Amino acid sequence: MRLNKFLSTAGVASRRKCDELIKDGKIYVNGKVQANLGTIIDEKKDVVEYLGERVNLPSSFIYLKMNKPKGYACTASDEKGRKTIFDLLEDKSVRLFNVGRLDYDTEGLIFLTNDGEFANSVIHPKFQIEKEYIVTVEGAMKESEFAVLRKGAVVDGERMPSARVNPISFDGKVTKLSVIITEGQNHQVRRMFEAIGRDIKLLKRVRIGSVHLGNLYRGKTKPMTADEIASFLK
Repeated sequence: MRLNKFLSTAGVASRRKCDELIKDGKIYVNGKVQANLGTIIDEKKDVVEYLGERVNLPSSFIYLKMNKPKGYACTASDEKGRKTIFDLLEDKSVRLFNVGRLDYDTEGLIFLTNDGEFANSVIHPKFQIEKEYIVTVEGAMKESEFAVLRKGAVVDGERMPSARVNPISFDGKVTKLSVIITEGQNHQVRRMFEAIGRDIKLLKRVRIGSVHLGNLYRGKTKPMTADEIASFLK
């Protein structure tokens, strides 16, 4: 088995993140640093270590969806000492990782799993998985602003990917919009709105692919259904 596939299947991280760990010299095979991305291992005989601990293939996989609150970082250990989404888990006995990220001040749907191949099927750009956000901004939006967002706002001289943007409501003070993207650039939605001079007051992810956040309470998790999991593994 290729080393990166072994690591992702063992729940260390997604396949792409495991490639980074290997290149950075953080993975040991039989006591030696292994930085070759093409390394093939015998998963039954070779000893693979990460962060000083042996990596083993899980006996079963876990798939959770969480309603991430604002004020939590999407990382296992935050260098700034902030609270992380893993502090919200009741059962911390199994090592899980988050599939993709949400900004510290963004809330909504995120997946947690120990199945790296599942994670890869969700976040790899080639699969073009839709992600839907509810965006709240002050004031009324102009049609010209919608046009820029839909075409792709220009940020630092580069055009960002186009987005599907549709108004939901305007109560005389704030506008709520649905924004659907398929790429996952860093801070993509916030940067889109900054490009048209709009500050986002609330940003919430409500859907990934066909999986909806629904009525899941903030800070809570629930197991994904078999159909939800299968929708990414077709």
